[in-house]
Amino acid sequence: MKKTDRRPLYHFWTPNYWPAWLALGLLRLVCLLPHSTRLNIGFALGRLGHRLTPSRRAITRRNIELCFPDMSPDERDALALAHFEALGASLIELGLGQWASDEELDSITTIEGLEHLQKPIDDGVGVILLSAHFTTLEVVGRVLKIHGPTYDGVYRRNRSAFITAFLLRGREQSARRGIEKTDIKGMIRSLREGVAVWYAADQSYKGKQSELLPFFGVPAMTNTATTALGKLGHAVAIPFFPRRRKDGTYLLTILPPLEGFPSDDAAADTMKFTSILEEYIRQYPEQYFWIHKKFKNRPAPLPNVYSDLDSLK
Repeated sequence: MKKTDRRPLYHFWTPNYWPAWLALGLLRLVCLLPHSTRLNIGFALGRLGHRLTPSRRAITRRNIELCFPDMSPDERDALALAHFEALGASLIELGLGQWASDEELDSITTIEGLEHLQKPIDDGVGVILLSAHFTTLEVVGRVLKIHGPTYDGVYRRNRSAFITAFLLRGREQSARRGIEKTDIKGMIRSLREGVAVWYAADQSYKGKQSELLPFFGVPAMTNTATTALGKLGHAVAIPFFPRRRKDGTYLLTILPPLEGFPSDDAAADTMKFTSILEEYIRQYPEQYFWIHKKFKNRPAPLPNVYSDLDSLK
């Protein structure tokens, strides 16, 4: 969303937006509760979503089935339910990213490896903060802003202008500004200015800079544009991963820059990150975004793995 396209939230005052305002008001109230209580409310909302959205439940189960074939059916179903609980908690965490104080978020979040990010910034090297779609992303960005260097965040426009404005308002409490995912020139400009760019390119992508690469051993259409972004922005790629721990606190892990990035082999660069990503997903698998159709748009003769989901609903 360009600056000229943006409207303040108070512009969405018409009656068709009132249900959304009511939902945000309830979320704001929940965020005032003790942390364990509000997370439990989020888990309950996730269990409700698991019950009420059979199509999304089936997509989640199929993704887990493909990526964890050694799990029993009961284990896969339990992981799918835990994922929906994490999705419910992410709604609460979205609210925390909007309204919680810096002091509160800092008290429940630990950052490890911040030196890996600070050194290239100090050296004047561009940094791609390379992550993936985890349910906890919204809450940890604020703490990174407190302790880390300035960064910009890449976002995708929602079909609802109101939701886009709300999400971007939250992102820009963490990041210096939001950059729409199609604004490649904007990302390159930020990198060349020495501003880190928060970027996640793990979801299914079918475009000029995409290749069929394995994800947990299963071929998936994969975005390889990170290499071109690194070359044009004169940047290194630093993986980072947020997690909600069992006690409800958060851990943000920042790793050293990918070795040899960017290279002349975009697929090899992408697989370096994917192997690291898989390792972190295995630690907290319920917090990865399984509800997305990761294996869509694959070319023939590969089958459409989402064409026969009735048995998984």
